[in-house]
Amino acid sequence: MTTLRVDIVSAEAEIFSGEATMLVATGELGELGITPRHAPLITRLKPGHIDVVLTAGERQQFYISGGILEVQPQVVTVLVDTAIRAADLDEAAAQRAKKEAEDALANRTDALEVSEAQAKLAQAMAQLQALERLRKNLKH
Repeated sequence: MTTLRVDIVSAEAEIFSGEATMLVATGELGELGITPRHAPLITRLKPGHIDVVLTAGERQQFYISGGILEVQPQVVTVLVDTAIRAADLDEAAAQRAKKEAEDALANRTDALEVSEAQAKLAQAMAQLQALERLRKNLKH
């Protein structure tokens, strides 16, 4: 079986490094599935989830705040500002962040505040979606 090396790196640390059979991420234009021998690619990633399917079939799931995905013949590199293992996400904190962003949008005063609130809302929603995906996968 062919594999590819996956490296997920944030500004603070290396989050994951290992062999995988597939990586799924949320690009700007939708979901991307990367398998061995994928064509070279560089694209931006939206806040969302990354699923890494390991060689034994096990899944590692991560939440990312957005970033860059680079696909080379044998290596996939994901460069992100923030990455958290899905199992380590704090649902209560994500719900609070969502509520604060929604309140900021409701009380908006200028375009900069609206833009910041929309970005925070997108990140909070992506964290909650990552938690929901984790729950669904645990049930199977």
